[in-house]
Amino acid sequence: MDEFSDIDLIAVAKPEAYSSVMADRQKIVESLGTVLSAFTGEHVGEPRVLICLYAAPVLHVDVKFVSLDDFGRRIENPVVLFERGAALTSAMATSEPRHPMPDVQWIEDRFWVWVHYAALRLGRGELFEVIDMLSFMRGQVLGPLALVSRGQLPRGVRRIETLAQADAPAFEKTVPAYDRASCVAAIHATVELYRVLRDRTKPADLRLRTEAEAASLTYLKAIIERA
Repeated sequence: MDEFSDIDLIAVAKPEAYSSVMADRQKIVESLGTVLSAFTGEHVGEPRVLICLYAAPVLHVDVKFVSLDDFGRRIENPVVLFERGAALTSAMATSEPRHPMPDVQWIEDRFWVWVHYAALRLGRGELFEVIDMLSFMRGQVLGPLALVSRGQLPRGVRRIETLAQADAPAFEKTVPAYDRASCVAAIHATVELYRVLRDRTKPADLRLRTEAEAASLTYLKAIIERA
């Protein structure tokens, strides 16, 4: 942790009390300090989380409310700050955390369609959409693959600058300015970096979508040459 870290808390309730705790969760987070804003985390796929901003000092705190029955299904082992009996320690002793890992085949099946989509938006002159698409590919594909290849957990592009430092210059090239030529260069850089990371992480049974790759890049070339 450092001065820029947020705090992630997990509040674990007995199964029979879980519904009541969920109903009271706004009051619970308000009891911890002065809440400037708090909202549920559906946008990150986790409605059990209350994302809170506290005052004095201004601090981001995520509080996830889970039932003890569900505590065994987790992505990492937390530090236990308080428990009744040994409920949490026992649950961790009898189950293993499992962090979702990138499915390289899932990515390969989609990546070239995403490249084609970026070319479509480039052809229409929708540069903001191109920039958004490249950001999506960086967070969902390039970042996770780079981190996994360096023995790290696949958390988007978090800490790429330190945990995958050798790849950082290549990542920088995938970030375009609001300019057509810059977007073209960033698309090419994204494709090249994906190929490098795919070769680093691909399983033996990976089915390459070579026809989709060739078709999307041919289309991209045609769009670029229209300018």
